[in-house]
Formats: sequence, structure tokens, C-alpha cells
Amino acid sequence: MSNSASQWGSPTASRRALLIHGMTMCSNSWEGIAQRLVAEGFFVIAPNLLGHGGRRCTNYQISEFAEDLRPYFALDTSYDVIMGHSFGCLVTLSLLPFLPKTKETTIILVDPAIEITEVQFNSYQNVFLRWTANHVNTTEEHMAENPVWSRRDCVLRTLGIAMVDPDTVEVFKRNKSWSSSGLLKNIPPHIKVTILASDPKLDANCILEHIPRDAERLDVKVFTGIGHWIQYECPDAIMDAIPLPRAKL
Repeated sequence: MSNSASQWGSPTASRRALLIHGMTMCSNSWEGIAQRLVAEGFFVIAPNLLGHGGRRCTNYQISEFAEDLRPYFALDTSYDVIMGHSFGCLVTLSLLPFLPKTKETTIILVDPAIEITEVQFNSYQNVFLRWTANHVNTTEEHMAENPVWSRRDCVLRTLGIAMVDPDTVEVFKRNKSWSSSGLLKNIPPHIKVTILASDPKLDANCILEHIPRDAERLDVKVFTGIGHWIQYECPDAIMDAIPLPRAKL
């Protein structure tokens, strides 16, 4: 297992969660959600993806990002919840073959792009370059642009961008298209998937028309007035999507 990861809670906790960050983020960016999960009895692990958190990236295929995480499933290690945000959703879906068929796993996709065309990849490339080239926004600038974010989240956003390998932009050059709809139409019986989609009017990654209709074991929730960074803007929405033991009345 890579040493480039953040952990919260006790390894002996009865439940486990694996959190997969998005492009230009880092493992620490899950701090707020991770602390909430620990309070609910989880042990939480968040790896730094290739090219992030000070790591180098030399292979830019999305499948390699998933393969790099295979050690987190060694020795039959399993998770109750696996959550991805943005680009991390593509990686999360690529992890499905690693999951044990004997355990039910909840997959939560936070504003995923279900179908990505070459035009969209080019657009994402331009955003990546804008975020990482020359001037990296300060914490104060992030706070001004995102007034509902906590200062902690703004600090971690700045940290993630500062620690990304600029060569990771090659991901957008090497992958010309991507489709997750086939996976979502055929979700294995031991997996449940919830898509948390941000407001389509706020530059959401998730285009609702791309989500398969009537797919089994797939739930979709759309949040009006909430943008791409659902975990920062409305962390309660994230926690509501996680199956938790109900108190006995």
C-alpha cells in the first residue's frame, strides 16, 4: 500500500471507507467528510492519486490510476463505502472489479461526468492549466470565490493545486473519450451506487441525460443551488447518502 495517503480513525473500527479525490486535489481534501465518518464509527483512508499530493505520474491512462490503488484491496481488504469526486469518480468505477463479491459495497459518486467527449476532455485540460499555471489561488482568493466553503477547505484546495504534478495534464491528452453508462447499466448485485449531482445550472460535471434510466441498484440525487464541490458546500448531503445504522426507537 502506498504511503501517500491520509487516514482517520481507528484501523480496528467496524466499518471502512475509501475516499478518492478529484483532479488537482489531494488526500487531505477529504478532511471534513472523513471526520464526520469517524464520528459514525468508520476507519477512513484517502489515497493520493498518481500525480497528486507530491506523487509523480508517468502513465496517464485512467485504468492505471485504478491499478495504482490495487494494494488498498490486498489481503481481501474491503470497504463499506467507496466515494469519489469528479475525476475520482472515473477512478472509483474502475475499482469495481477489485471489490469482493461476498460483501455489499456502497459506491457514492459526487458530481461525476458519465460521458466525456473529446471536446470535454479538451475543456477539462484548459481548466487544469488555468488552475496550475503561473498563479495558484491563495486561500483568501478561494474564500472570496466560494463564500460557503470553510477556511479549512479553502486551505486544502490551495494545497492540492500546489502539490499536483503539472505533467498530469497529459491525462486529458491521452484519454480522448470516456463512458461510464455501460457500467451503471450493469451494476453487480453486491454493489449499490448513488450519484450526487450538482445543479445543472451551476456548471455541473454530471449531465442528467447521460445517467441510465431504470438501472437497478442506482440512485440519483440532484441538489438545486449546489455546485460541483458538494462535499464543501453541503457536507450533510454527502452523509445522508451513506447508509448508517439507525437508532432503535
